[in-house]
Amino acid sequence: MVVSTQAEQRGAATGAQTVHRALDILEIIAARSAGMPLAEIAAAVGLAAPTAHRLCRALVERGYVRQLPDRTYALGTRLVALGKSAHDLIGADAEPLLLDLVAELGETANLAVLSGLQAEYVAQAPSRFAMRMFTEVGRRVDLHSTGVGKALLARLDDSEARAIVDRTGMATPTPHTLESPDALMADLRQIRERGFALDEQEQEIGVRCVAVALDSASPAWMALSVSGPVTRMTDDLVGRAVPLLQAAARELAAILRGEVDRRPITAGRHPG
Repeated sequence: MVVSTQAEQRGAATGAQTVHRALDILEIIAARSAGMPLAEIAAAVGLAAPTAHRLCRALVERGYVRQLPDRTYALGTRLVALGKSAHDLIGADAEPLLLDLVAELGETANLAVLSGLQAEYVAQAPSRFAMRMFTEVGRRVDLHSTGVGKALLARLDDSEARAIVDRTGMATPTPHTLESPDALMADLRQIRERGFALDEQEQEIGVRCVAVALDSASPAWMALSVSGPVTRMTDDLVGRAVPLLQAAARELAAILRGEVDRRPITAGRHPG
């Protein structure tokens, strides 16, 4: 039996703390839309400036952070490939669940993730009806005007959600789009109470969507949705969709946490 010495245990703890601090730095820089000065990074992470500088330099050397000409720090290009790989894996995890939703409901099923201050669609199973797609993988949409976006915003408290729309503004792509933060806050409170979000032609005329976010225990900010033309997205279909979306969200969260294995895609599951 190998017994760790106290020095080894202290070294392991220190190493783990360093990793956490480096990840904190990445997340703090990611939350900024422009370069971030070292002094602000150090203050935000709670580190002495020399320690923050050493961690930033290590991240720069590995390509995860880059230093701009004004000596501020921004995310590096190495993260692009990692992000794409993560998106691809998440899409593979979700695909059987999305196909199940389409098989049960007939309409398009989507998975979106929080991407900066917008939602980005990363996986989709198309409707079994012949129709044009209202969403597509890779498309980024505003949070306040979409089902997936409002489902994600509802995970925040009102002050945090309001701070986001204060920064992004509230564009109104249709006459049905919520126009004021107060109206959005009221909608978010309803979403929290009933457990799902609705897009009532707020992003695109003629399109209705119902969405459910993965819960706060999930390792990622994601939402699942079912969308289609208002003529088919009836209240009855929405009522059928909600428990299916909630079950799919619980299963996907468990897969991402490593609690259950990803389900294989079976030939019979894909809607024809």
